[in-house]
Amino acid sequence: QVQLVESGGGLVQAGGSLRLSCAASINMFSGNTMGWYRQAPGKQRDLVARITPAGRIRYYADSVKGRFTISRDNANNTLYLQMNSLKPEDTAVYYCNKLPPITSWGQGTQVTVSS
Repeated sequence: QVQLVESGGGLVQAGGSLRLSCAASINMFSGNTMGWYRQAPGKQRDLVARITPAGRIRYYADSVKGRFTISRDNANNTLYLQMNSLKPEDTAVYYCNKLPPITSWGQGTQVTVSS
């Protein structure tokens, strides 16, 4: 059974930080490139960061480069996203999934950044 459970979102002021976590089932996590996606109201879901299975290669969307850091704990099947210097435009529901993503998404975690 595939499972993705995101957590760590919340309300934060601009310039603040949050750390998101994603607990994944082993059949979802092991050996897969994993990514964080986000969807703002009225917009499509976009990939913001991805990390290869061993964590050696990381990719970031230009909008978050230098502010967000993706990491993974393969021993515990957990994906993280450290978000610093948050901006109001980072407000969205954040999801984790593999690449390419499966159609069964988790519930996501809401991140709201106030100005």
